[in-house]
Amino acid sequence: MLRTLLIVVAGAVLLAAPAVASPEDDKARVDRELAAASEDLTTATAKAQKAAADYATAVEALPAAETAAAEAAGQVVAAEAAARRAQREVDAARSEQAKADAVLASASVEVDRARNGVAQFVTATYKGGGVALLDSIVTAGSPNELAVRMGYLDKVAESRNSAVDALVDARGVAREQRGIAGLASHKAQEAADAAARALDRSRAAAAAAAAATERVKTLITQREAAVAAATEERGAVLAKYNELQEESARVAADLRAAAARKPSPGGPTAGGGGNLPAVSNGAFLTMPVRGRKTSNFGRRFHPLFHYWRLHSGIDVGAGMGAPIVASADGEVVRAGYSGGSGNYTCIYHGRRGGDAVSTCYAHQSQILVRPGQQVRRGQLIGRVGSTGTSTGPHLHFEVRLDGNPVDPVKWLPSCLC
Repeated sequence: MLRTLLIVVAGAVLLAAPAVASPEDDKARVDRELAAASEDLTTATAKAQKAAADYATAVEALPAAETAAAEAAGQVVAAEAAARRAQREVDAARSEQAKADAVLASASVEVDRARNGVAQFVTATYKGGGVALLDSIVTAGSPNELAVRMGYLDKVAESRNSAVDALVDARGVAREQRGIAGLASHKAQEAADAAARALDRSRAAAAAAAAATERVKTLITQREAAVAAATEERGAVLAKYNELQEESARVAADLRAAAARKPSPGGPTAGGGGNLPAVSNGAFLTMPVRGRKTSNFGRRFHPLFHYWRLHSGIDVGAGMGAPIVASADGEVVRAGYSGGSGNYTCIYHGRRGGDAVSTCYAHQSQILVRPGQQVRRGQLIGRVGSTGTSTGPHLHFEVRLDGNPVDPVKWLPSCLC
C-alpha cells in the first residue's frame, strides 16, 4: 500500500511539473506566490493574516516536499531491488556452501576409511604379525616356497603402502575441501550480512518515504485550511481594504488642498510651492531610508482573498528604529496615526510638469515632525517601525501626483540607494 502511494505521489509530481521546468523556474514561481500571499497583509484581519502566512509557508515548502517524496519513492524501489539482489546472493552462497559441505563430508568418509586400513596394519604389527611373516620366510622348505612367500610379502607391503598413500591423499582432499567449505561459509555469512543491511536500508527508505509523503499531505491540508480560513475572512478583508481606500482618498484630498494653497510655480522653495528640481540622473527624490526593496508598486490579484488591489507604494525593509529622511524639501501636510498605515507622514514638495508632488511614509515607530512644519531634503522626519497593520519593521513609501499614488521607483535613483 505504501509503495503504491509513493509511486502515485512521485507520478503526480512528475505530471504536475512543466516539461521544461528548472529549479530557477520553480523558485520564481514560489517567490511570486509568496509575494502575492504576503503583500496584502497590510489590509487583512488578524485571522486572514495568519491564513496568508500559513498559505505562504505551505506554498513555499510544498515543491521541496513533493520532490523529497518522489525521490524517497525512487529510493524505496532501489532499496527493495538491492534487498532482492542481496537475498539472491545469499541463496547462491548457501547453495555453494551446501555443495562444499557435502564434498567435505564425502572426503571425511574417505579419510576414515583410509585411517581404518592403516590401523589394521598397525594392529597386526603390534600383535606380532610382522614376526609371523618373518618366521614364514625363515622356515621355507624350498627355494620355490621361499619365492612364493617373498611374493606374498611384496603384496602385503604394497597393500600397506597403498593404504598409507590413500590416507595421505584422503587427508589432502579433506583439507582442501575444508578450506573450500570454510570459504563458502564465509561468503554465505557475508552475503547474509549484506542482505540484512540492504533490508535495513529498504525499511529506512520506506520510513523516510512515508514521512515525506505525510509531509506533502500535511502541507496540502495546511494550504487548503488556509484558503478556507481566508474565504471566511474575505468580507472582513474587503471591508478593511475599502476603509484603507477611503483613507487614501482623504489623504489625496488633503494633499490637493495643500497644493492649492501654495503660490504658482516660480522656483524651488522650502515650502514646496515651486518646481521640484532633479537630484541626479533624472531622479527627483532621494531614498528615504537605507534598505532593500521588498515589495513593488502596482495592482495585483490576491490568490487567497480573490480581489484586485493597488499596492500604493514600495516597501523597503530596514531595521527597527532606522532613520527616515525627507526625500525632498517641502511642507508636512499629515503627521499622525492613520489606521492600517500606522504612524503616517505626508509631505508636499512642489510641482513637476504641472503635477503637485507629495511623498508619504507609513508604519513608523516614531514621527519626528508635525503638520505645517517646513523640512529639507535629507532631514530626519521619523524612524522605521511596524505600526498599523504590518508583519515586521519596514517603510511603506508612497509618491503621489495631485494626491494619487504613482510608482515611486520612477522618481528615485535607479540604484535605490
